[in-house]
Formats: sequence, C-alpha cells, structure tokens
Amino acid sequence: MKKILLSALVAGSTFAAVPSAMAQDNAIDLGIGGFMRGYVAVHDQDDMPGNESRTFDILRDTEVHFKGKTTLDNGLTVGFHTEIRNDLGDGSAVDESYVYFSGDWGRVNFGAEDGGAYLLQVAAPAADSNIDGVRQYLNPINYDTLTNGAFGTGFQIDYATNSSGKSDKITYTTPKFSGFQAAVSYTPEVSSSSRSLGVAEDDELDDRGSAYEIGARYEREIGDFNILLGAGYVAVDVEQKSAASDDLKSWNTAAVLGWKNFQIGAVYFDEENVDTDANENHDGFVIGADYTMGLWVLGASYLNGTYEELAANEGDTERYSVGLTYNYGPGMSFRGSVHHVEHEFGGAIGDRDATSLLLGTQINF
Repeated sequence: MKKILLSALVAGSTFAAVPSAMAQDNAIDLGIGGFMRGYVAVHDQDDMPGNESRTFDILRDTEVHFKGKTTLDNGLTVGFHTEIRNDLGDGSAVDESYVYFSGDWGRVNFGAEDGGAYLLQVAAPAADSNIDGVRQYLNPINYDTLTNGAFGTGFQIDYATNSSGKSDKITYTTPKFSGFQAAVSYTPEVSSSSRSLGVAEDDELDDRGSAYEIGARYEREIGDFNILLGAGYVAVDVEQKSAASDDLKSWNTAAVLGWKNFQIGAVYFDEENVDTDANENHDGFVIGADYTMGLWVLGASYLNGTYEELAANEGDTERYSVGLTYNYGPGMSFRGSVHHVEHEFGGAIGDRDATSLLLGTQINF
C-alpha cells in the first residue's frame, strides 16, 4: 500500500499543471517551463601531442522547470520553483529547488538557489550570452586534450560571482527604491547538499562552511540614455583549514551604459582561494558592446583573465567574441558567433589556442 501511495503522489506532483478534481484543494497549481539550447560547433584547438579533439560536434543544454505561485488576500505572494537538468547522459539532476515569499516589502527565497550577489549581478553585453556571458553554459573547448587533464574535460571561462553555488540558503531582496536594489544571503554550509534527516557535520577539514553575500544594482533612464551599475561580494568560511586551504572571497563591480539601441559595458571580477584552494585564484575583466536592430542583435566582447587551477599553471586567458542573434519568435532565437581563446599556461603545457564557430538556437517554453 505504501508503494501505491508513493507512486500516486509522484504522478500527482509531475502532472500538477493538469486540472483535476483532486487538484482543486491545492494552494498552488504547478506549470511547466524551461528551455533548450542546441548548437553545432565547428572547432579547432591546439591539443597536446598525442591528443586529438573533434572539429565538428553538437552541444546541448536543456532544463525543465516546474513552477507556480499564488497571491493571498493579504497581498502575500507564495511561490515554488524547481529546475531539472536533462542533458546529463542517461540521467537528470535537480539544479534548483526553492520556495519564495514576496510583497511590497521585497522577496525572500528559501532553498537551493543562487545567492544575492549573483541574482543582482550586472553582466557585460555579449556576442552570445550562453557562451561569453556572465555564466558560460556552453564551451566547445576540450580541456582534457588541450592540457592533458590539468583543467579536466570541461571548464567555464566566465565571471559569475556565485561562490556559494546553489546550496540551501536564505536570500532577502529589497524592492526597488528609485532604481536601487540590494540582496543579502546566508548559506549554513556550502559543501552540504539538501537534506531532510540529520543536520550537517561541522568543523570538517577543508570543508566549505557558512557563506555570506551581498549584491546591489542601480538602474536609471535619462532621456535616451540608460545607466546600469552593480557590485557583489561573497565570503565563504573554511570550517577547518589545512596548509593548502583558506577562506574563499569573491567580488565583482560592473557598469553598462546605453544610448538608444547601443550599449557598452565592463565588469571586473576577482575570486580568491577558489573551492578553498589557497593556490587557486580567478580574476580579470570583461568589456562588451551590442547594437539592436529590430529583431537582430549584433554583439562583441573581450575577456582578459587568470584562472589558476594548479600552482604551476596560472592559465592567463584572453577571449575575443563576436556574434549575431535573430529573435524569430517570443522566447526563440537563432544565434551565430565566433570565439577565439588564447591560453598561456606556462610550464610543459605552454601556450594553447582555440577557435570556434557556433550556430544554434535557444527555445524557452
């Protein structure tokens, strides 16, 4: 009987968006959303001797979202949101899962979600925000063949201030006051996954413990001009430090200026002791610009950064990107972009370059 009840409960949660007599008592009816990003990549990179990567391949990133909200008579809005990543081979995984409460006083998120520093982070204009944006969702470079495994197979060349990840946290975001908005977050333990039985262990060697973060942004329109400013800061404590670990700190500051259909922006980012590794730091800057012509957007960006994965391989990096986006329908776009990346690793790896042409589409649903 327990198995029957459990199966019925799972089925009911999955299809909560379908009206039924049993769903009428639910406070929130869930809907389905998400996106699919799909690209073909024509790619060339300087592999280490004895290695060879493909020159043509397909890259995908797909998520399904379950979400819903209701507004009570007293004005309080209560909502739920969860995201499931699907392009993980034969499996899938929950990416985010949280509830939120909002009103004229602001909003509170509770659960597994990005923190306030990332939620309010200002991004520079990009050639294709999926590839050279604040968070890199798709990267054709195979770092296993490029560096003989020094960086692993996949690596993100981006500047997201999200050192607390999507660990369980509490975030408060203020309403906007004359264009200004701020957010603060607290994460009890970054290294811990969501749980229902038993609190997490404490004072573990090299474990990422509590995280504290703040983000702020300011937006204003003056005639044909637009101003967007932002900054964020995250501090993550190490519960018990070893000789190779230290507290993690990351921050960013950004400015984007727009005039009619043109905008230009810059971001500076810094992350010390990435994953609490005292020998690993990320820092650099990004400059980007774009121009909107009706349904078309022409964009370009330049990134200059250091990504230290190993003490002997500092990973000085430059990336040049240019791209064109055509918005062919609501939430639907065709995207084409070219990216050239230059790495200076030093040591036995030396200098390694990669050039990519990516053609694809994003469909939001």
